[in-house]
Parts: sequence; structure tokens; C-alpha cells
Amino acid sequence: MKFEEYPLRVPELAKVSKKAKQIITELKDAETASAAIKAVKKMNRFSADLSSDMTIISIRYTIDTTNEVYRNANDVLDEISPHISAVFNEYNHALVASKFRAELEEEFGSYLFAMIDNQIKCFNPIIIEDLQKENKLKTQYSRLLASAQIKYRGKVYNLSQMGIFLQDKDAETRKSAAKAYIKFFEDNEREMEEVYDQLVHLRDGMAKKLGFSNYVELGYRRLGRLDYDAKDVANYRDQIYQEVVPVVKKLKKRQAKRIGIKSMKFYDEPLSFLSGNPTPIGERPLLVQQAQKMYHEMGQETDEFFTFMVENHLLDLDAKPGKEGGGYMTYIPRYKAPFIFANFNGTAGDVDVLTHEVGHAFQGYASRNIKVPEYQSPTLEACEIHSMSMEFFAEPYIEYFFGDQADKYRFSHLEGAIEFLPYGVAVDEFQAFVYENPTVSIEERNAEWRKIEKKYMPWKKYTGFPYLEKGTRWMRQHHIIASPFYYIDYTLAQVVAFQFAIEMRKNHAKAWKKYVRLCKLGGRYPFVTLLKHAKLRNPFENGNVKKVIRPLAKELNTYDDSKF
Repeated sequence: MKFEEYPLRVPELAKVSKKAKQIITELKDAETASAAIKAVKKMNRFSADLSSDMTIISIRYTIDTTNEVYRNANDVLDEISPHISAVFNEYNHALVASKFRAELEEEFGSYLFAMIDNQIKCFNPIIIEDLQKENKLKTQYSRLLASAQIKYRGKVYNLSQMGIFLQDKDAETRKSAAKAYIKFFEDNEREMEEVYDQLVHLRDGMAKKLGFSNYVELGYRRLGRLDYDAKDVANYRDQIYQEVVPVVKKLKKRQAKRIGIKSMKFYDEPLSFLSGNPTPIGERPLLVQQAQKMYHEMGQETDEFFTFMVENHLLDLDAKPGKEGGGYMTYIPRYKAPFIFANFNGTAGDVDVLTHEVGHAFQGYASRNIKVPEYQSPTLEACEIHSMSMEFFAEPYIEYFFGDQADKYRFSHLEGAIEFLPYGVAVDEFQAFVYENPTVSIEERNAEWRKIEKKYMPWKKYTGFPYLEKGTRWMRQHHIIASPFYYIDYTLAQVVAFQFAIEMRKNHAKAWKKYVRLCKLGGRYPFVTLLKHAKLRNPFENGNVKKVIRPLAKELNTYDDSKF
């Protein structure tokens, strides 16, 4: 079936509850281990069906937030999903309390039960109304971003479409585009601050109702972090500060020299070269065609997978009015189908989508036949390894997308990946401050963001932009509002992906084999344990950031970027 042929089914809470409770009763009343196992498998099938319906609604809504049918369906999900969580919480309790737990663990694995024990700690019916409100606030923020109509030089653009102007070769264009872009956030500052303030207090309240001292621990548990904690992350952030910030300082000076600017402002940073940033050789149809060629040559696994994606219309890539910003991959269990959502805007980011999001989708496809659904996808920081590593495995084919600008892209991609790390940990440190200090004022939060920004990114200069100077840049980061503590996952995965980048330069076939094996492992283990099984180094351990950053920084020095 093509994606457009997938039926749109809005779950009815009464029917969902009735069916789930029947299965729960079967599990509780099971008189043999085989009967209990049968009930669990039945729930897995039911859950996959329900998840498919909810995911299809979410995809269609993000593609067109103005469509009344999709908006209404999404509103229903916001309302009923906490109640559905309550039903599955009841199932989880029945599962871990089963008198056949030992046999169930043998059949489905002990990690499943560790995940469920964790989920139980993250939910109680007393927070259902809070979860409903959280969903509605996140939707309010997403709709606000999707509603952006930025008037610029006689035309109207959404946030994604402004990207091409923000990295224009002309300094005045970059500055004026930045002003138009930032004005949207300035005009909506009060609403954004109030949405976030409500979310902070709401999440803190939920954590305390569940017995946690604050939201930090609950936030980590909601992300399924079972084999590391906030102390490990704080130590990792310190490694980034010590090892990466000095490297990026030098790269920023090198960039300023390269583009002929003595004192680089924040709106100059998106421009990497006076000749312009590397741009794709064509628009979406050609880029997808080139991606098909690349994945055909990359290997049998990727050829089969990407053909499936294209033939079944599982990519929605063009930016358009009413479409949510950003990009993502999601998975529809009923059809064993990954789906890729993006907003192409004519920049190198379009190619990044065809490597990054495709990396996510390839893992989903590679793990589609894992029997236990909870093991099909790992925790989020592990998911990002698949995507960021695929970006590097695409490098030998990058001429297909950039022609004679291929080396410029390779340099820019590696430079950008390293430069991202300080920003990524700054977002995480900000969130740690916010949820450890939930009662501080909005002004104090902004001041703390600017303080953290100066620590990790001292090169950021907002001269002429008082709105940003007071510490409001964080409002542009959707993850801060929608997915607390998720953002650090990108940096953790990047450090692991750098290991693949270094290994593929030594032995490409060996590195690729290791990558495919990692994808096929899915989510059978928590993050740190998964790294051990995949023979990858743990970023939390002292010295492991240094081991990847230093050789890659040396590699950047082998490029004569003045010729770009």
C-alpha cells in the first residue's frame, strides 16, 4: 500500500479500553505459562495496531496542520492518549505481577521487564489531567511555529523556507533575513514564555506527585535511561567543554578569516564560504533519484530498503504552508513501514535529511522483524547513532548530490558536526538548571541561558539584536519545549558516530558491517549496554571524547578551505 492509501482511523477510547481490559483479564486469569505468553502476544498485536493508527494521524497532521480533519483527530489524541497510558499502565502492572513472570522473562527477555518496571514508576492515574494539559501546551507551541508567515522582500515564507536567506553570501541579506526571522519569535515572545513556564511547573508537579524530588529524574526515566544518570551526563558535558570548545573557537576564527569578517556576528555564522555554502545540484525529485542510486551502490540491504520507501510514498520532503517545521522519522508497525518527514529549502540540509533521517528509517526497516515490539527501536540517544553515522557512510557518494562542491561539503559537514557539540550540551545544561530550579522567573531563565551560552559558545555576538542578547535564543529549539532532556542525545550519538567516521577511513567494509549489525540489534539493550554489544566506546567515560575529536580536528587541517 502507498502511504496515501493507509486508512485514517481515530481511536475510540471506550473500544480501546474494552479490548485492552479483555487481554489484561486473560493475562491475569492465565493458568499456564503458555496462556500467559499468548495473552502478551495478543497485546503486542493490539498495541501495534493502535500505535499505527495514532502515528498515521500524527503524520498527516504535521504535514498539514490547517486541515480540519487532521487537527480534530490530533486533538482527540491529545485528549485520550493519557487515558490510553492508564490502560497500558494497568497491563504493565498485570505483566510484572504475573505468577509466570519467570517464564515470561525467559520468552521475552529481562530487559522488557526492566523497561516496564521503569514505565510504572513514570505513571499514575493521578497525573492524567496533567498529561492532557502537557499535550495541549506542546500542540499550542507547535501550531504557533507552523503558523509563521514571515514577510520578506515582497513574499511570505515559513520558518524553514527562510533558511536559504539566512546563509546568503551577502551580509546585508543575512542580517535582514535574521531580523525578519527573529521578529516572529519576538512578536510571539510572551506566548512562548508562558507556554514553557506552564510546562515547567506542570512537569515539576507531575514529578512530585510520582514521588521524585524534581523533574530531572522523571525526565530521564521517561526517556528510558536505565544505565546512566544525570551525573554521567554532567561529566560528559565537562568533557565537551574541555575538549571541544577550544577546537570550535579555532574553527570559528578560521571561518571568520575565510569569509573575510573581523568580528563575526551570529547571523554570519551560517555562511561557511565566500563562494557560498555547498548547495545541492537539484531539487527534491533529482535528489531522491540520486539517493536511490547511492543506496543501491551502498549495499543490498539499503537498496531494498530505499526502494521500498520510494515505491510506497513514505517520504514527504517539501516545505509548504501549514506544514510543521523540522524533520523526523517515525515507524508504522502495521505496515512495517518507516516514514520520513522533512522541509526541503534548497540548502545542504536537504541532503542531510536524505542521509540522517534515512539512517533512522534504515534501522527501523532492519529491525522490523524483531518479535518483541519494545525491542524494535532503542532509546533515543542510540537511535541518533544510526542517523548520524549514515551521514558519514554517505560521504563516498556525496558527488551525486554536490558535484564539484563535494569536498566543500565534506569539510563543512565535519566542521558543522564538531561545532554542534557545544550548542547541544548548552541546551542540556539549561534544561538541568530549569528543572532543578522550577520556581525561578522567566527573566532569570533567560539570563541563565545567556550565561550558559557564553560558557560553551563565547563567540556568539548578538550586537544589534537586544532580544537575543537578553537570552531568548532557546525559544527557537523545539526540543526544549516538547522533549525535555532529549537534545543531549544528538551529541552523545555524534561522538559515537565519529567512531564510525574514523573507522571507515581505515577499513570501510569492517565499519559498514559493524553499522548494519548495530541497526539490526534494534533496542535489545539499554544505551551503554548496547554500545558494549556493538563494540563501541562509551562517551561518558573520561578520555573517549578526546579520542574522537583530536583525529577529526587534524583531518580538518588537511583541507585548504581557503580554496572553497
